[in-house]
Amino acid sequence: MIAFSDSYKRFSKNILFLVGLCIFTVFSSELYAHGVDENTREFLKANQGLAIGPFLYIGAKHMVTGYDHLLFLVGVIFFLFRTRDVLLYASLFTLGHSLTLLTGVLASIQVNPYLIDAMIGLSVVYKGFDNLQGFKHLLGFQPNPKVAVMIFGLFHGFGLATKLQEFALPKTDLWKNLLAFNIGVELGQFFALTFILIVLDYWRQHNSFYTFSTATNTLLMSSGLILFGYQMTGYLLK
Repeated sequence: MIAFSDSYKRFSKNILFLVGLCIFTVFSSELYAHGVDENTREFLKANQGLAIGPFLYIGAKHMVTGYDHLLFLVGVIFFLFRTRDVLLYASLFTLGHSLTLLTGVLASIQVNPYLIDAMIGLSVVYKGFDNLQGFKHLLGFQPNPKVAVMIFGLFHGFGLATKLQEFALPKTDLWKNLLAFNIGVELGQFFALTFILIVLDYWRQHNSFYTFSTATNTLLMSSGLILFGYQMTGYLLK
């Protein structure tokens, strides 16, 4: 019993540390403009041709450090216990953001970056609210979660597209660089999902998972609202 108590305390401290780290990231004044750090900005501005390796790396890094995407993924898989379901929802999300990422850049579809990132913040709010059975209590039914993940994947893809369009990338080999970037995003997503699933699977072995599931999804909603407010403030003050 004592050993279990010590293990539970250590686990709780780790969870609190991760939550604190996420909150620090969201509130940090050093947040990159639309999620692109200075080194990446300089590379994208200077790039004039085919660069498969760098675009792979940039795509993977963007997903792994993209707290808005990660928060949404946490909400999506929070109550998914079967590997088949995780793969299905991850595939729907991938299909959605791949379509709008490639189409958005290649067709030069312009979307205000603040507004699209605000919608991404709302996607996090939606998923947390959905996990809390909010729609069933409020409306008496639950929207199709698969369709919702696909639709929000489209918004996330437009978010990625707007970031790339800021740099007026050269048309030469553009589709190849975009494909490399998209593959990098998927690799980053796979890495992030693997880490999230390891943490969740370990947490699910403890009673605290169900005890704090409501609080966790409430925190998820709060984070989404903060992201939404942050982006809308940027839009209004632009």
